[in-house]
Amino acid sequence: MRPTLVLFFFALATFAAATPRATATEARLPDNVRTVLFLGDSITHAGWYVNDVETYFVTRRLAPGVQFINAGVSSETVSGLSEEGHANGQFPRPDLRTRLSRTLELTKPDLVFACYGMNDGIYLPLEEERFARFRDGIERLHAAVEKSGARIVHLTPPIYDEARGHKVGYAAVLDQYSAWLLAQRTRGWQVIDVHAALQRATDARRKADPAFTFNKDGVHPDTAGHWVMAQAVLAGLGADTVAAYDSAKAMAAARPRGEEIAALVAQRQGIVKLAWLSAVGHTRPGIKPGLPLPEAKVKADALDAQIAALLKAAP
Repeated sequence: MRPTLVLFFFALATFAAATPRATATEARLPDNVRTVLFLGDSITHAGWYVNDVETYFVTRRLAPGVQFINAGVSSETVSGLSEEGHANGQFPRPDLRTRLSRTLELTKPDLVFACYGMNDGIYLPLEEERFARFRDGIERLHAAVEKSGARIVHLTPPIYDEARGHKVGYAAVLDQYSAWLLAQRTRGWQVIDVHAALQRATDARRKADPAFTFNKDGVHPDTAGHWVMAQAVLAGLGADTVAAYDSAKAMAAARPRGEEIAALVAQRQGIVKLAWLSAVGHTRPGIKPGLPLPEAKVKADALDAQIAALLKAAP
């Protein structure tokens, strides 16, 4: 593990816990971070919270030259488990172990955000063997990232909405998976609680509308839910400004040319995400093949040039 990153996160956590803030602060990354990698399942693959986090940094000029890579794979687990007949028997759930070392080797991240758990209990009530497989998978992931020299920040799994998904007892499974992850903070792990953030936001909105949900299928947050996740990530990186924005659009629009920049960030992410997944390889059918990395880089560079021009023209 890189000593500068350890010191950065220790100092950030200590400052956040012990120092009252008289003025608003923004999220920040350590100076030596040049590549940020996001790992996860279909929620990460959808990518809206990843786009929101990058848009925040880009529009505020807080991380010049930093590359944000989304390498989420739909249906994936860290547990290696798959329910019988998954996807109507077409394929078992992908296992992160089959691609983790290649992903770290090719992307060479300095900082990794990992969001797993939603699929790891395979939508069944809490059971110790499945829970143990999740814990073991997270431990392997954590160790592999640290061995690579990068720092890892775990995100607790998003919530499961039983009113929409009809898998009775599964919300409690994710409560337990999240609680275990949070308990690892005593070991010095960095854990950001998106689970609690989504639950609080859901509960608050249901006071006005009892039928409200971020997860229309019980599993996948919509764009508003992804913004809640992004807010939690950014707050975990030191921002106390993001709570003021009720949407990702409002966050982007608060900066000159921000909405245009956000659209370009999303366009670039869509290109490079698929390119990296194809370059690394995965076992999930149905993910659109990406361009070869050199071709994707040309397109990404052109979009970066547009973003740079907008930033330069902004007051």
